[in-house]
Amino acid sequence: MSQYLINQYLAELSRLRQASGSSRETIVREAFKDLLKGWGRAQDLVFLAEYPLKTATKANITLDGALLHSIRTPLGWWEAKDADDDLDAEIAAKFRKGYPRDNIVFSDDATASLWQAGAEVLRCDMTDTARLEQLLKLFFGFERPEIAGFRRAVEQFKTDLPAVLKGLREMIEAQHAGNAAFRAASEAFLLHAQEAINPGLAAADVREMLIQHILTEEIFSKVFDDSDFHRQNNVAKKLYELEGSFFTGGLKKATLRGWSRTTPPFAQQPRRLAATARSRPF
Repeated sequence: MSQYLINQYLAELSRLRQASGSSRETIVREAFKDLLKGWGRAQDLVFLAEYPLKTATKANITLDGALLHSIRTPLGWWEAKDADDDLDAEIAAKFRKGYPRDNIVFSDDATASLWQAGAEVLRCDMTDTARLEQLLKLFFGFERPEIAGFRRAVEQFKTDLPAVLKGLREMIEAQHAGNAAFRAASEAFLLHAQEAINPGLAAADVREMLIQHILTEEIFSKVFDDSDFHRQNNVAKKLYELEGSFFTGGLKKATLRGWSRTTPPFAQQPRRLAATARSRPF
């Protein structure tokens, strides 16, 4: 598959050169863009052209392309140059402007250069299909630290999930029994969810939606430091309001941090935390 995509790229590059009589960046970069898009699709990545980015110095730049995971975190970047440019000088100039150095490919119609972690790891002639394949495999095989952290968090959640679910269900049951504000917020959310999602939803569905919301919000806010990601629709906003009727501040931190440790055992920890929730004023 990879060699097929590379051969397609070389054929398209030749076709563009012949049709246009030019090796200008804006013309020949389309062939490499198609190669990146096709390779990315095979890995469930989305290619976005003219990708805006703010540098560490708060300057606004625009990269020729970015490949993003479905959770909108970039895998890597691409910047195209003219064949007549001095590629090394252009790369140095881009880095002085604050372009990312973690996983970026610079290319013209003759050469590709891959930089990872601030260093060039591979440079190849575009017609050397074996080396170009190696470069692209390194580029697409890169794993950003936050993605690695997300995957570790998911694996840990798989281990902890039974105890976490049990504890949250006990806590929500206790709040429904003894917290009038929570009951009112639950009823209001149920009406909203029936209108926005499914008129057949019931009170039990609300509790399960709240649990899922709490768990996924914790991953995104702590691993990606992106609170807006989880707040961008009306249902999510209403879930935050429902959560805010009982599960806020110190209690939330103590509960979720408590579940991340194995002492005392999970079998005991949720029960103790549920008791804490019942005795805490809201």
